[in-house]
Amino acid sequence: MKKRAVLLVNLGSPDSTAVADVRTYLREFLMDGRVLDAPYPIRWAIVHLSILPSRPAQSAEAYHKIWRPEGSPLVATGRKVRSLLEERLSIPVELAMRYRNPSIESAIGKLREQGVQKVLLIPQFPHYAMSSYETAVVRVQDIVAAAAPEMSVTVVPPYYAHPDYIKALAASAREYLDQGYDHLLISFHGIPERHLRKADPTGKHCLITGDCCAVSNPAHETCYRAQCFKTAEAFVAAAGISRQRYSVSFQSRLGREPWLKPYTDIVLEGLGKAGHKKLLVMCPAFVADCLETLEEIGIRGLETFRAGGGEQLTLIPCLNDHPLWIEALEKMATRWLDAAAVQLPVSSS
Repeated sequence: MKKRAVLLVNLGSPDSTAVADVRTYLREFLMDGRVLDAPYPIRWAIVHLSILPSRPAQSAEAYHKIWRPEGSPLVATGRKVRSLLEERLSIPVELAMRYRNPSIESAIGKLREQGVQKVLLIPQFPHYAMSSYETAVVRVQDIVAAAAPEMSVTVVPPYYAHPDYIKALAASAREYLDQGYDHLLISFHGIPERHLRKADPTGKHCLITGDCCAVSNPAHETCYRAQCFKTAEAFVAAAGISRQRYSVSFQSRLGREPWLKPYTDIVLEGLGKAGHKKLLVMCPAFVADCLETLEEIGIRGLETFRAGGGEQLTLIPCLNDHPLWIEALEKMATRWLDAAAVQLPVSSS
């Protein structure tokens, strides 16, 4: 059998909290045409003239609040997950970030040095989005084609409602749910509404009607919003949460154009004003805690909730290195090792 390996890819993080490193990270991230999908000249102007002059210093301060002795929480957790998964498997496992380090180039180089010819790519994004899942997959495919053409890549499809993922989510949240709460907010990372329309292969479903996510349609295979709702529905069913005790929102919007609604910051303030005092928040779009969970929700989100009259906001940690998440990753790999998986086609843009 040709030598096989697993590659885990997440979004990325600055190399440090220094403003220069944060600027380098933001430039690479925002200049990706699948993240900021404006024509290159417009994208360049927005990034270099509007965002980079001030945003790196602000983001550096935010990263400083959540940075660990071992570095970025996202990268540190990723390394731990890689190690734990490799212990369970009989094949190499590498970790890479779409932006910055450890780079995809270095991970592919290490696998090639070991004689690996078949790779299972497990994007660390449960849901499909061109700005996360797709850009990571395409980047891996491009680097492999250029640097290791003898290597083939099989991609794990989005697993937003897979029983193993949902089981891990429910288990990781159980102790927090059991401690009691007034309300649970399930906050997903937001994306521009135009990304949904752009990813809609039918061109006539996403955001056309108010219940588009509830009506079965081929567009849902690449519809981030529909997949997020599926995750929320599956999670609350597994956790035994009634419809009245939770809500769904979308965070991290950038710019003035419409993003997925409702917006998390507005919902947080509204929940406080509605009399909820003890709030739980979970962020299932992230499998590892990062700036968007630890700082945006855990720090700024708490301030927003309290400003509305709330008192206690508890952030349910992401899956991180939870045993059932490691088990879910192991099952993805063993299924591939036991039988060839069907490679997921990814559209280009």
